[in-house]
Amino acid sequence: MAPKSSTRVPLSVKGPIDCPYEGREMLSLPQFNRGTGFTAEERDVFDLVGHLPTSMQTLENQVDRAYDQYCSLEAPLTKNTFLMSLKVQNEVLYFRLLQDHLKEVFSIIYTPTESEAIEQYSRLFRRPEGCFLDINHPEHIERSLAAWGAEEDIDYIIVSDGEEILGIGDQGVGAIGISSAKAVLMTLCAGVHPSRCIPVALDVGTDNERLLKDELYLGNRHGRVRGERYDKFVDDFVQCVKKLYPRAVLHFEDFGLSNARRLLETYRPQLACFNDDVQGTGAVTLAALIAAVRVAGLDFRDLRIVIFGAGTAGTGIADQLRDFLDTQGISKQQVMDHIWLVDKPGLLLESMHDQLTPAQRPYAAADNGWNGIDTKSLAEIVKKVKPHVLIGCSTKPKAFNEPVLREMAKHVERPIVFPLSNPTRLHEATPAEIFKYTDGKALVATGSPFDNVDGKEIAENNNCFVYPGIGMGSILSRARKVTETMIGAAVKELAGMAPSDKDPDGALLPDVADIRDISARIISAVVLQALEEGTARVEEIEGIKVPRERDQCLEWVKEQMWKPEYRPLRKV
Repeated sequence: MAPKSSTRVPLSVKGPIDCPYEGREMLSLPQFNRGTGFTAEERDVFDLVGHLPTSMQTLENQVDRAYDQYCSLEAPLTKNTFLMSLKVQNEVLYFRLLQDHLKEVFSIIYTPTESEAIEQYSRLFRRPEGCFLDINHPEHIERSLAAWGAEEDIDYIIVSDGEEILGIGDQGVGAIGISSAKAVLMTLCAGVHPSRCIPVALDVGTDNERLLKDELYLGNRHGRVRGERYDKFVDDFVQCVKKLYPRAVLHFEDFGLSNARRLLETYRPQLACFNDDVQGTGAVTLAALIAAVRVAGLDFRDLRIVIFGAGTAGTGIADQLRDFLDTQGISKQQVMDHIWLVDKPGLLLESMHDQLTPAQRPYAAADNGWNGIDTKSLAEIVKKVKPHVLIGCSTKPKAFNEPVLREMAKHVERPIVFPLSNPTRLHEATPAEIFKYTDGKALVATGSPFDNVDGKEIAENNNCFVYPGIGMGSILSRARKVTETMIGAAVKELAGMAPSDKDPDGALLPDVADIRDISARIISAVVLQALEEGTARVEEIEGIKVPRERDQCLEWVKEQMWKPEYRPLRKV
């Protein structure tokens, strides 16, 4: 719980930090604890003499020690648990360790290891982190949220009901794990102050029988509440967010297929909100696709695309492509006519109307073109469509098999293949398999990290390339809402950083190791777009004059990004 009134955690990104704590209490608070990093003067002023070993060490010393401890562990899940333990001890040390070893630890703190940690959330539980809202007690929502600070203290709120998490489905109250992981990435990638972000779990029950039968499960022990009562609970939450934190951005994460898009469409006119599964996945995929299309020398007007897996992510990618190209002068209908969606029933056809979700219906193919063709066979669909692009969001391992890939390679010179399902064990194909069955001609991006194959760099189609930048850009501009043009600005900025533009064997997306610089550029693009279209409020409500020139805006953005460093402490 955030300290209140005059003892509230200071939320600036530079200068001395006011601290009202001392002694053992101070050592128990990760926002203030520095362990052996406290100076002699700080130990005296804050009554820490005798509470710490004699040696005073630098943050760099502490990172080296923590990294050695991290490296001594073998199992990814054990490493994840170690890092979470460090996070609740010393916030600055935790983020500095991640920053200094970003590429190595990324798969540990996020996909694929975080999904395993979420599956085991109740059994690994040590200390609560985040805000837990119970559908059986909606009267507690405002009180629970208000405990995190006043209006000016909170910038970003990440909420999940845990129904569709990272390819592993319904995890109930384990939703807090994905909200917390996304909050970490907001800080690590985009420099959002860690105390200005609230991870939230909506505990509406679970349909996961394994969890319901587990005596250690920490969430509500009943099936998922749906319908009117669910909608009322979510609406109560959103209205409290609007009341308590009207400047904050609301990030929806890992909601189920029946709710994700519906909730986004309901609330996006009301406040600045964003759904990473719908918009973030679509945005980063589109950026990789733009880079691939440039390498292949194709025109978006001619592109034929098959999306295998038409859930929240798959339809989100289709919509992002449709909406972005509409701004580039290609009609939405023309784009939709060149996209084919495949899901559990096979190719989605117009005759399936009642079985389709509202998001799927616009892309349903006319039945009369598919007479005599097995529309449940991906290979037959590929043979008929002759797609330039094959995107996987199905969580069906090995779905992009040899017959499918060889058939695709027969008809197009440079097949563009994106197996995006995660974790890794759920990928539709590995890059090595894709290159093997397309004779090395494919352009590839994946949903989880893979090593290079025969000198070809594999782009990781990770949402962290866009959502932190979109989020922080919306924060800094104090955007009224998150618009498609703001997301489009992020897409164009990311696509412009593709290594494949300089080297055809280069990755279609930049390296995650450069995520801070990547995010800074995306933040700047989003801020400038929000200012240009009049969505930004920062100048009118905070009186901050944002530079309109690109390079100057980028420098201004970098100055607003929190950095993991020990700043001077001031006793209050």
